[in-house]
Amino acid sequence: MIRRWLPYPILSALLLAVWLLLQQSVAPGTILLGALLGVALAKVFGLLRPPKARLRHYPLLGRLFLRVVLDIFRSNLAVARLILRRDSRTRSGFVAIPLTLTDRYGLAVLACIITSTPGTIWVSYDSNANILLIHVLDLVDEAGWIDSIKRRYERPLLEIFQ
Repeated sequence: MIRRWLPYPILSALLLAVWLLLQQSVAPGTILLGALLGVALAKVFGLLRPPKARLRHYPLLGRLFLRVVLDIFRSNLAVARLILRRDSRTRSGFVAIPLTLTDRYGLAVLACIITSTPGTIWVSYDSNANILLIHVLDLVDEAGWIDSIKRRYERPLLEIFQ
């Protein structure tokens, strides 16, 4: 009976806590409304629950994580250099990357990697043609970007998720 009303009790409690923090009040009405929202949103979450991801290569996931952290650090330095240099020769542009990766979780991780790396952003993904469009702040070599994304990120994600 309790599971029917509270399918995700921890999520409901966290939503209540966030509500109380946002409202900056512990008045009875605020607590009641927060509890109702917590229960209702947890029930909606239960309806939206996607299928579980299947990870196939855990050690590679750790190596990919370290690679991404290093790439983000190096990219931060490169973007800082671009901004401080104020060079008018900086040419930004779009790069279309044909992907082999089709797993929704792998694509979500790739989107997080590309968007969290300074100087690049995920613009769009065409699922029919399986083409990713990214924007690059300092586009010097388009083929280099395509090779880099496919080799450094897509290939490990294929091994991990597909």
